[in-house]
Amino acid sequence: MSSFSRITGTGSYLPPRRLSNADMVARLAQDGIETSDDWIVERSGISARHFADEGVFSSDLAVHACQEALRAAGRSASEVDLIIVATSTPDMVFPSTACILQGKLGAIGGAAFDVQAVCSGFVYALTVADALIKTGSARCALVVGAEIFSRILDFKDRGTCVLFGDGAGAVVLEASDTPGILSTDVHADGRHVDMLCVPGHVQGGLVSGVPLLKMAGQAVFKLAVGVLEDAARAVLSKAGKVESDIDWLIPHQANIRIIQSTAKKLKLPMENVILTVGQHGNTSAASIPLALDVGVRSGRVQKGQTLLLEGVGGGFTWGAVLLTL
Repeated sequence: MSSFSRITGTGSYLPPRRLSNADMVARLAQDGIETSDDWIVERSGISARHFADEGVFSSDLAVHACQEALRAAGRSASEVDLIIVATSTPDMVFPSTACILQGKLGAIGGAAFDVQAVCSGFVYALTVADALIKTGSARCALVVGAEIFSRILDFKDRGTCVLFGDGAGAVVLEASDTPGILSTDVHADGRHVDMLCVPGHVQGGLVSGVPLLKMAGQAVFKLAVGVLEDAARAVLSKAGKVESDIDWLIPHQANIRIIQSTAKKLKLPMENVILTVGQHGNTSAASIPLALDVGVRSGRVQKGQTLLLEGVGGGFTWGAVLLTL
């Protein structure tokens, strides 16, 4: 039994339909809601995002990302014995998006399930996959973040609808005799459920409640900055590492201000941070693997480097993973 797990391939996918801030301004104007490119960029750093077309689901985005990751790892779908999908926008109530994805990939037989921790979902999923590989329950896992947040946005709320986008990212995580994932740290505080939520559900074939995203932006910002620093220091401590050992910070891409604040607290220059929020928006559980794949395929993130992945999301959830690529 191998003692470690290691990322051997990355992949990502964005739906083709790209909406600039100007497109969002025009859409909101149809309902008499005023906003501007400057207002959006100043508060979030976001200039564009991608929305999936009708009839496209989270599993569809995930298929593309997984196929890229498998190619990068030199693996076939038949070798996969674990699929974990982090998503808050599943294809349906059940079965899991992971099972649907498994069928589409033809990766039949291994365990497949979803993890729901909103924007921290990929960190949670990677933590679970790492544990299952280390106990010998799996040897080759697909760990995926896939979201279609455009379908749960309130387009009468300019403070939230301009922030989010759709996409998917995936990694192949394999059993290894050399260290890959060095340490993980995940947490939640259910006292803050109302801070960021979609307060709706299905009852008797009808939607009950309000199935649209609600967020207390200032409260989220204040809490996020503190817990992200705590999680980062926790994984460094567990791994016996220090801030200067980090080659790249690959954070959840929610807001440029949160990212800048976290980097400053860790004494990391922004040149050592992978940023995609400007062109992707907040893709929730997909944002970290999307950013990781962008970093790898651009040649900046290279094998042997030490990466800090971290996320924070509704629940309230947060966590970090320290790894050597």
